[in-house]
Amino acid sequence: MANTLYMVVSILIWLLKPAVALQQSGLESGGRVGNRTQRDVSCRDNLEYPHGNICCLNCPAGTYVKSPCTRAREKGKCEECDYGTHTEHANGLQQCLKCTKCRPDQEIVRLCTSTQDTECQCKLGWFCVPDQACEVCKKCSRCEEDEVEVRNCTATSNRECKKGRLPPSVSGSADAAVIVSVALIAVVIISVISAVCIWRRCRRPTDSQSNLPDRLKDGLDYRDNRSPEERENRENRRVSRPHLIQCRQPEEKFRKLVPVDGSESLRKCFAYFEEMDVDYHKRFFRHLGISDNAIKSNDHVQHEDRIHGLLNIWMEKVGKDASLNDLLMALLALDQRLTAENVMAKATDGGHYVFEEE
Repeated sequence: MANTLYMVVSILIWLLKPAVALQQSGLESGGRVGNRTQRDVSCRDNLEYPHGNICCLNCPAGTYVKSPCTRAREKGKCEECDYGTHTEHANGLQQCLKCTKCRPDQEIVRLCTSTQDTECQCKLGWFCVPDQACEVCKKCSRCEEDEVEVRNCTATSNRECKKGRLPPSVSGSADAAVIVSVALIAVVIISVISAVCIWRRCRRPTDSQSNLPDRLKDGLDYRDNRSPEERENRENRRVSRPHLIQCRQPEEKFRKLVPVDGSESLRKCFAYFEEMDVDYHKRFFRHLGISDNAIKSNDHVQHEDRIHGLLNIWMEKVGKDASLNDLLMALLALDQRLTAENVMAKATDGGHYVFEEE
């Protein structure tokens, strides 16, 4: 009897075990499904971002998510990016991205705004290949004496050289370009010489006039039949007015600039002179009274460092009388008016200088 009862209980336990296991499996499976549903929220790409169990609409470019939405398919609170930060696309970011700062060997092509990052490129004479890691710009190579240039150096490619002479067509074009360049240089030289001669003629009498008697200089001949009184009056009139005709030079229309923060305003404008044509650097600093030794001692440093260093030397030499107006006049003296206008515009737009009241 006991054996029979033991067998019945064993059979019941065996029959109930799958049901219990199935129930537990269902509970565990249900729990995982529930967790996965809570964790894996499917939001529309480029339109929404997940927040908890819901999807919020993206904030527009130039903003970031200040606080997320509380109901699905709605937009939370979006805040505009601060100065120096940006977001280029609609996003669900909790903060804007910092603007890229161009390296010292680069120049700014496009300024950073709230919707676009800064765009930089290597300065003139330097390059960096886009599809390679570019931690620093490389200096453009030069062709050897037995080589010819087949491609110019750009901000994204090095100069290419080839041994031998150029093909006839290219060589012919190059010869023509050389001829045109020589002709233009000759025209410029002749124009300069003519201008100098005219200026000297305007500043002093000609040799032929200086050797003539005084009465002939005034347009008189040897037959002077006037009375002594008339001749004396004529001589007094001649002496009273300058006998040297001064040439009128076109006046520059630059208004005088006044610094907002003294010498600090001037130092903040040094960077604006980096755009000056490289060929005029030595002439510019010589014009400011910087010695050739000082100029040559800065040849080995970077372009912008050389500009800042020599301007600091000039500023220390001149002292408290150093003025941005003198630098602008030096550019005008070298016929670099466009650079002078750009420097003046940046100095006033940047809030470093204001125009003197007339």
